[in-house]
Amino acid sequence: MLSIVSPVYQAEKIVDDLVHQIIKNVSNITQNFEIILVEDGSPDNSWQKIEENCKKDHRIKGIKLSRNFGQHCAITAGLDHAQGEWIVVMDCDLQDRPEEIPNLYHKAQEGFDVVLAQRYERQDNFFKKIFSWFFYQILSYLTGVKYDPSVANFGIYHQKVIKVICEMRESMRVFPVMVKWIGFRTTHIHVTHAQRAEGKSSYNFKKRVNLALDIILAYSDKPLRMIVKLGLSISFFSFLFAIVLFVRYLLGIIKVEGYASLIISIWFFSGLIMMTLGILGLYIGKIFENVKNRPIYIVDVLMMNGK
Repeated sequence: MLSIVSPVYQAEKIVDDLVHQIIKNVSNITQNFEIILVEDGSPDNSWQKIEENCKKDHRIKGIKLSRNFGQHCAITAGLDHAQGEWIVVMDCDLQDRPEEIPNLYHKAQEGFDVVLAQRYERQDNFFKKIFSWFFYQILSYLTGVKYDPSVANFGIYHQKVIKVICEMRESMRVFPVMVKWIGFRTTHIHVTHAQRAEGKSSYNFKKRVNLALDIILAYSDKPLRMIVKLGLSISFFSFLFAIVLFVRYLLGIIKVEGYASLIISIWFFSGLIMMTLGILGLYIGKIFENVKNRPIYIVDVLMMNGK
């Protein structure tokens, strides 16, 4: 059995075409499949469109979340309900082309547990490409693991891979990062990245920055290590500077104590302390979120077999 999971947000005009293209292409592989559409608190009529398709075809399942939990939590909701031996994860905007699903599946049959879609020509604006490249460079440095900005959610995953991901219940979820962390036998294939079928992405600059910060805090403790190294470096150079000042004082070079150097030192170390406390506070905040042990998502409506 093959499962196709897609989070849906502001896709009222896309859902029908998405379902049609998935059925058309997956039918070339097997008739035993399911399509799981997770409506992530969309403000438009996306859920009504999902309901209509569920009633037309029993192989389509709809999950309506109680509010917007975010793309990766919506993906988790779909994965929790997926029953296929192989699971395809794709976005709903048709930039992930359903025509590539058979290629992903056939590549997986060569003995791979994960086959990721590598977008060799991303159809995104210049700013988004630059931000993505810059973010993944920082994330790769902080985590010590190389991440490819041309790879996102789109791919096919064996049931055993998805089972491990579903067992990871931390509140901060980023599907591609989790896939990278768990390992298994992985490969890539080049795919065509299509233009967005309708509308524009809901990820504005603020959301991208917040998501990037959350990912770094959730998957790396390197900023804390960098603070320790920075503190040791400052202490070392401060000690050397103190020796230089003491020698200059003994030689009579320094006759009047400097007011400016004192003020600069106070401001510099105050800023350093505030930055250190801020980073520590962010990590403590993430710990606080996780120890509350709240559900990753809340299902409002679940449609299966047209009901």
